[in-house]
Amino acid sequence: MQKNILVIYYTQTGQLEDIVRNIAQPFEDKKDEYKVTYYNIQLKKDFPFPWPSDVFFNTFPESYLQIPSEILPPPEEVLNTKFDLILFGYQVWYLTPSIPIISFLKSGFAADILKNTPVVTISATRNMWMLSQEKLKVYLKNFEAKLVGNIALVDRRDNYTSVLTILRWMTTGQKEKSGILPAAGVSDEEINGAGKYGKIIERHFENNDLANLQPELVKNGAVEIRAFLVRVEKVGNKIFTIWSNLIINKKEKRPLLIKFFKVYLMAAIWIISPIVLIFHILLAPLLWKKRQKQKEYLQGINLK
Repeated sequence: MQKNILVIYYTQTGQLEDIVRNIAQPFEDKKDEYKVTYYNIQLKKDFPFPWPSDVFFNTFPESYLQIPSEILPPPEEVLNTKFDLILFGYQVWYLTPSIPIISFLKSGFAADILKNTPVVTISATRNMWMLSQEKLKVYLKNFEAKLVGNIALVDRRDNYTSVLTILRWMTTGQKEKSGILPAAGVSDEEINGAGKYGKIIERHFENNDLANLQPELVKNGAVEIRAFLVRVEKVGNKIFTIWSNLIINKKEKRPLLIKFFKVYLMAAIWIISPIVLIFHILLAPLLWKKRQKQKEYLQGINLK
């Protein structure tokens, strides 16, 4: 009897779809053993791409506060099938799973689809996904889903270069290299090579050994932890909590506050972040053990 594999994702640029399809390919290659179903989450009113700058920043408070939009119902095939494994692809918006992903998780459909089912989460981000994954873990736990693996593909370039390339990509649609700036996003090499993770997942699934899946994924480069970026995320979450609630609660001043937030965010990236980096380096010898424990935890799949 065929096993049912569900691939859930939302994408604007197509990058995440390429990744999840490459990861699912080893299952596709064994059509006698597996039936692979793809579910592309669709909003009733989708977001534009490329993003007009004002729209991109205006999504901040709803993104961070996990305020959902309305989605189109999943296909009947998805709703009426009990899946044996789910590959769950998502992006991060403002240190949080994206609005389309949150909208699915809060739609009422997610609970029935995910309950009692092994899930491998797959993210494709600029570089800060760690605490967003923690937020997603909470949803999966509440749905009684079984998180068995996590793959986090990122832009490997330095933090400041990737800011410039992602902004160019999001606001103009240009991913390719231009001038002195490299291409944006996850490298083509990693996207095309993502099938190696699918082979690992398929082997563990076939052998009924999902409990040992994550260590092998980590061993093969599926999760990179940069301690400095974890620190930036923690600071960012505290500041985003203040800004998002201020903007939501001051509706009449929202346009002005969004403009102030945009200025603040750019200042935080280019001025505050380097200061945090300096202190991060200076404190490295004192915090080495703590950071090692943090790294081991974030590379894993458990929820504190």
